[in-house]
Amino acid sequence: MKIELPEQPYKYITENSQECGADTAFVLTAQNQKYLENAKANGAHSIINIKDIAELFGVNKIKIIGITGTNGKTTTASAIYSFLLDLGYKVAMQGTRGLFMNDKICEGKTLTTPSVLNTYLHIYQAVQAGCEYFVMEVSSHALVQRRIEGLKFELKILTNITQDHLDYHKTIEEYIAVKNGFFQDEGKKLINKDEPKAAFNFKNAYTYGIENPATYRLMAYSLNDGSSGIIQHFQEIVPFTASLHGFFNLYNLMAAISATHLVTDKTLEEIADVVDNFAGVSGRMEQVCATPNVIVDFAHTPDGMQQVLNALKEKELIVVFGAGGDRDTLKRPIMGRVAASLAKKVFITSDNPRNEDPQVIINDILSGIADKNNVVVELNRKKAIELALESQEDEEVVVILGKGDESYQIIYDQQFPFDDREIVRELLNI
Repeated sequence: MKIELPEQPYKYITENSQECGADTAFVLTAQNQKYLENAKANGAHSIINIKDIAELFGVNKIKIIGITGTNGKTTTASAIYSFLLDLGYKVAMQGTRGLFMNDKICEGKTLTTPSVLNTYLHIYQAVQAGCEYFVMEVSSHALVQRRIEGLKFELKILTNITQDHLDYHKTIEEYIAVKNGFFQDEGKKLINKDEPKAAFNFKNAYTYGIENPATYRLMAYSLNDGSSGIIQHFQEIVPFTASLHGFFNLYNLMAAISATHLVTDKTLEEIADVVDNFAGVSGRMEQVCATPNVIVDFAHTPDGMQQVLNALKEKELIVVFGAGGDRDTLKRPIMGRVAASLAKKVFITSDNPRNEDPQVIINDILSGIADKNNVVVELNRKKAIELALESQEDEEVVVILGKGDESYQIIYDQQFPFDDREIVRELLNI
């Protein structure tokens, strides 16, 4: 990707050494250092350090809010984006769902955290659109690969740390260290006080929690017809209501409310007044059909699955799920154990198998299930959903996990059209 920058000695900049030329400067990042000689060989106009161009992109003219954690990044980022918009601010948001700006979608789905130059470009576009805030998800991969190089954060947020991405990070200890490494500076940070694995620099640290004393604490809550709660912040005690379901979403809401309070001059009461306007994120606890009751969710980690299924624990559950190929294999048996312990019936199927044999993935999942009497294996995801719907009785709820609002299935390196929600509507003729 070449970006044109006016009034510079060069016409374009790029982080791709193959795109370099007499009019194009090479932006050197932690990711592309090994291609420096190739950039020179291709006649790069000049070599520029990523940190030296931050000012050209207006990085210091906008307040950047970065959210990391195993689960909850997308919902928390979306909630902050929604709250700030409703409070009258101009805001941009970058993450798993794409790039949004002032209540409009600018780009479709991409990496949770794009390349550093892509993020700079998005920030530049946000500044040009008059945005005061830039809300972004920060993945563990991006932290290791320094895809946030040169960015100064107004606020960093930790949602939680549970097992994921061990295909990349190798050990849970390394994964925890990567997440916590984001919070070792003296900048303003907001930490989930109920996350025992959190380790951070206490300077300029604020906390939120439900179980433990925190800067922002949920004193009481209800999960009837959505959710509601009462937040205590020192002497302030403020109630809120929301349409989001599930105990885990209380944490996402607490993070978003607390963050908005920390980065604006709005009162907690003013923020609480706009919470109910946030309708949630597509593919997150999304009810596709009420009768029969069918819910689709993105949960693809043991903790994520447990949170979703526990949120529906008053119901008898039928769960359809799989696990992604070429990803953390250690979480697969744990996912199987979680599903079997919380659901009445379990249908194990393909997720995005990528380059792995789907049956091998399923065998990994099955290894975590002791009693397989209520387990059905069906490799074809559409057929598995159909079997689950056919088995549904009375008040049972079918919960389809893993892909959420994804509109494709990845087999080898190809993407094939596949949306769990559309499959359900087709099968139920709705």
